[in-house]
Amino acid sequence: MIVSRGLTKTYGSVEVLRGVDLTIARGRVTAIVGPNGAGKTTFIKALLGLTRADGGSLTFAGAEIGDDAAYRARIGYMPQIAHFPDNLTGTELLELLRDLRGTPSCDEQLVDQLNVRASLDKKLRVLSGGTRQKVNAVAAFLFAPELYVLDEPTSGLDPLSSSILKERILVERRAGHTIILTSHILSEIDELADDIVYLCDGTVHFAGGVTELKRQTGTPTIERAIAALMRQEVAA
Repeated sequence: MIVSRGLTKTYGSVEVLRGVDLTIARGRVTAIVGPNGAGKTTFIKALLGLTRADGGSLTFAGAEIGDDAAYRARIGYMPQIAHFPDNLTGTELLELLRDLRGTPSCDEQLVDQLNVRASLDKKLRVLSGGTRQKVNAVAAFLFAPELYVLDEPTSGLDPLSSSILKERILVERRAGHTIILTSHILSEIDELADDIVYLCDGTVHFAGGVTELKRQTGTPTIERAIAALMRQEVAA
């Protein structure tokens, strides 16, 4: 579904992406992991059209990402920290998103599942961090897109809400949708991911199935497998 070939991006003198070659399959959960500064956020921004790569190519469903932003309507994005207009209520935010998308009929299952309906009539600026994150999740899943890009999706959520959101991710995968997620909670990735992409210093050092990663590193969990990859990079 997503193919990156030789993708590069430089900020000043810093090479953030250095020839990223990567294929993300349709209908699977792919976790992008790596140390801070590995290029994860920059790759996601390039995919979302929020930054322009300096070189290489990046395609979504066979079409190269460029000046035409229409493909973004097929993506649900949940940033780690959502910057909502503070003067709006949650209800007004969802109505604004519907107007922008031109889609009156939306999937609001998470509103009740995350027990956030009573909070939607309040100004977003007065909501707690956890409640804002619930609204963030509702907005990402609102339009049943082909692709979900979820950046630290359970950050700030209580255990019950985290469990509900993780189950929803698995439901979307079973429905054939594609999910890209990042998370520093590697046990969470163990629960959810089919595939792992390990980025370090702007290049891909592993891309493949979770089972293959564990086999290659001789470890029983994602956390230990990623630690083994990081030790290899330090030793090199």
